[in-house]
Amino acid sequence: MRAIWKGAVSFGLVNVPVRVYAATGTKDVSFHQVHAADGGRIRYQRTCSVDGEPVAYGEIAKGYETDDGDLVVLSDADLAALPLTTGREIEVVEFVPEAQVDPLLYDKAYYLEPDRTAAKPYALLREALVQTERVAVVKVALRQRETLAVLRVRGQVICLQTVLWPDEVREPDFEVLSAAVTLKPAELAMAASLVESLAADFDPTQYTDGYREAVRVLVEEKIASGDVRRAPAMTEGAGGTDDDGEVVDLLAALRRSVERAQARRGEAPESA
Repeated sequence: MRAIWKGAVSFGLVNVPVRVYAATGTKDVSFHQVHAADGGRIRYQRTCSVDGEPVAYGEIAKGYETDDGDLVVLSDADLAALPLTTGREIEVVEFVPEAQVDPLLYDKAYYLEPDRTAAKPYALLREALVQTERVAVVKVALRQRETLAVLRVRGQVICLQTVLWPDEVREPDFEVLSAAVTLKPAELAMAASLVESLAADFDPTQYTDGYREAVRVLVEEKIASGDVRRAPAMTEGAGGTDDDGEVVDLLAALRRSVERAQARRGEAPESA
């Protein structure tokens, strides 16, 4: 794994230097959109919805639309003037009972690896969290954005789990839930009996992604039958660039650049 952030956990007077690693990585089957006739990759061009003309990447700004339909345009200079958080500290704000954190708030998960010299304070924090059955509420700056998160223990490692801000969780406004419902004791007993009949300890390894496996089998069958073709080489001037020569599919170009750099350093490609 490759560390994405380096800093320190600070609680009280204790400072624990750590490196942060992404704890998860999706494994969805990845497809390209291609022309069915010849296999050519489909490219998209940025165009203006007002005049229909192509727009160079350097001419694109960010726009915020108000509830009244007014548009506020923010330039790169406007955004550059904002006070960005760039600190390298995971500041513990408080310790709260783990049961009080609604799982709905959990977002992305990361592993914290301590420096060799910080193994003892790291273990101290880990065991304190376990014994008290609490998590540490922290603030941390990841990718220049201040994020609310918690530190919780998973086995021997401390996890940094980002959480959503309270106003990012929608309230369930379903009128049907407020309707009066009468449940008979016999119905409750039968429902509880059904739950007990299917009771088990959770083991996620027994489940598989049936769709992903089916796609893999389908692809392998086509390869085995010879139903393949060579991917055509992409040529310049075939819709892949704007007038200013910038690559339209910027994300794909950046991804390929990162993969080449990682290959030169002998590193494994980072999970998407």
